[in-house]
Amino acid sequence: MIRAILTRLGFYALAAWAALTLNFLLPRLMPGDPASVMAGRLSASASPEAIAALRETFGDSDRPLHRQYGAYLGELAQGDLGRSTSQYPARVSDVIATGLVWTLGLGGVALVLSFVLGTGLGALAAWRRSGWLDSILPPVLALSGAFPYFFLAMLALHVFGFTLGWAPLRHAYCDHRTPAWSAAFIVDVVQHAFLPALTIIAATVGGWLLSMRNAMIGVLGTEQITLARAKGLPAGRVLWAYAARNAILPNLTSFGMALGFVLGGSLLTEIVFSYPGTGYLLIQAVRTQDYPLMQGLFLAITLAVLAANFLVDLATMALDPRTRTDA
Repeated sequence: MIRAILTRLGFYALAAWAALTLNFLLPRLMPGDPASVMAGRLSASASPEAIAALRETFGDSDRPLHRQYGAYLGELAQGDLGRSTSQYPARVSDVIATGLVWTLGLGGVALVLSFVLGTGLGALAAWRRSGWLDSILPPVLALSGAFPYFFLAMLALHVFGFTLGWAPLRHAYCDHRTPAWSAAFIVDVVQHAFLPALTIIAATVGGWLLSMRNAMIGVLGTEQITLARAKGLPAGRVLWAYAARNAILPNLTSFGMALGFVLGGSLLTEIVFSYPGTGYLLIQAVRTQDYPLMQGLFLAITLAVLAANFLVDLATMALDPRTRTDA
């Protein structure tokens, strides 16, 4: 098993290095540069010396490419992703960290709840096939999942926000509050996150349910489950320890991919609710041509996907011994 883990770790390390290298090369292959964009905003007649100084600040200079690459890797090792042009002189790492807190609080929690709820209901629906749970939930949740995030978000905002006034309309907390570890602020944050989280769960829980249900139906027909039932094991143990444990592997792989992409934020949902997550930051970075911030966000999303998939590989090896051997 250790050899299998090291093999996968080497693969992900190679993929991470490729992502770092592409992240370094792509901005340098694009026309224009962040310094020129920022100089155009600051002054229509910026001097060549000022533009050269800005280019040096953003890591773009006339030095040979391999030296720039070495400096780039050194800065990354120190957690330095450069400075944002739209929020100058703020560091990109600080800007991303601020949005990441809200994205993980909203998208991360919503994803985990959706996965647990959908997977559990899918297992129960397959276990009690043709029952009321299996007859009602799959078509209803599949219908809700057919609607895109932004449609459900706008519908929920209109009904529960504008019409009924039950939920806040925008942002992550009220404008008059100052972020603090207090009960009043935490309650305010939960109230603002409830509606966007609910729309994400409503749009995604059906996919987890259907995937788990279909996998469970296949597992329930195997000899392993027949033998477990013949031994007289409790139904709950057969359901969760035998059937669900084997059927969850496809869902677990998809969960790893989704968990990595959480870092990118729920773009349209965050736009509808003006929620200050990384998805909202990414849209703003594109609008303002903030190349360092875009570069930092793309790199963070890529590394998050790789890390999440590595953790899913470890979980899969723990659940299924057949995956522990090298191909």
